[in-house]
Amino acid sequence: MDAQPQLPIKPQAQSGVSPQPLPLSDAVQEALAITKRGIDELLIEAEFAQKLARSEQTGKPLRIKLGLDPTAPDLHLGHTVVLNKMRQLQDLGHTVIFLIGDFTSMIGDPSGRNITRPPLTREQIEENAKTYFAQASLVLDAAKTEIRYNSEWSDPLGARGMIELSAKYTVARILEREDFTKRFKAGTPISVHELLYPLMQGYDSVALRSDLELGGTDQKFNLLVGRELQKDYGQEPQCILTMPLLEGLDGVEKMSKSKGNYIGITEPGNTMFAKIMSISDVMMWRYYELLSFRSLAEIAQFRQDVAGGRNPRDVKVLLAQEIVERFHSRQAAEDALADFNNRARGGIPDDIPEVELAGAPLGIGQLLKQANLCPSTSEALRMVEQGGVRIDGAVVSDKGLKVDAGTFVVQVGKRKFARVTLN
Repeated sequence: MDAQPQLPIKPQAQSGVSPQPLPLSDAVQEALAITKRGIDELLIEAEFAQKLARSEQTGKPLRIKLGLDPTAPDLHLGHTVVLNKMRQLQDLGHTVIFLIGDFTSMIGDPSGRNITRPPLTREQIEENAKTYFAQASLVLDAAKTEIRYNSEWSDPLGARGMIELSAKYTVARILEREDFTKRFKAGTPISVHELLYPLMQGYDSVALRSDLELGGTDQKFNLLVGRELQKDYGQEPQCILTMPLLEGLDGVEKMSKSKGNYIGITEPGNTMFAKIMSISDVMMWRYYELLSFRSLAEIAQFRQDVAGGRNPRDVKVLLAQEIVERFHSRQAAEDALADFNNRARGGIPDDIPEVELAGAPLGIGQLLKQANLCPSTSEALRMVEQGGVRIDGAVVSDKGLKVDAGTFVVQVGKRKFARVTLN
């Protein structure tokens, strides 16, 4: 574990930077091309190329940082966009640091928000953090990943250290951040603790002596703060790499559990497969670009094939199988395809839940609610009106239907099934 910096640290001359630009070997140029695939921005590219060249010359791997606040217990495919990039850099031989923001989670990242984000309790953070790295290890090589918690260096700062750190950045510069600017102009409250978030994230880069920090496009300001703070502490400034934010199943909003448009990386293979198949043909290419490990040439060929008349469904199936195989297995991907085709033919999935209910005869609205196929009776009746409810394959059109005792398969929409025994 690296020695952690103690505030205050007096500015000192930067070291380790070659006075003359190093030549870029073929290997370095290839590594740079891999790094740049699918990214939004790399700042500053020339500096990072020199870092790669120096790493090749000295044999010392770069330190590459990704921080995630454990604000929810599970990761989804949107998180894996940046994790995939980390894995690529890891495979190039560099040290990747998976930083769990257990300290910054208590502040609450205000990035991209127009209201104050409620801070999490220590208990919530610890509970969520339990699964974060285990799930991230489905993408990263766990044996070669350095896992850290930013409370290691943030807690010891204390009040004095926090004040000294705050003195290194002005309020005017913090308010340059777009979301803060909008809230300030609109008169929307901004809590003082929110202004500390970019500083604490930046201080993580100082503590870890990061060479490159990754994040989504909404993190650009925070990543740049880390770069500036490193200069204040006499370190060579990190480069920053931002990845696009993956749109969710709706094709509009970024993927988010709170928006319900997500694909969880621990969801059953059949569910993952069906969700990927539900995205639009246009959005499919976005998912290929950000999630697939296929070569750019192969993806370009798929585009050409579809333009030439190939059914885009066939190409989407290949993407769905690739993702399911990555997080489950090849057999799971084959089973998911078979299950999806069976459903498309009106068949019944193999793994539907068994539900036993009492109260026959039972109204269709209550039956769907009690079987957990609809969240409410009103939603259930709306689905009946739309023709989205079937019992043993027959469409239910009567909202006043009373279902008699028996065992039958109930379907709501395309993907919700239950084998109901009503007594």
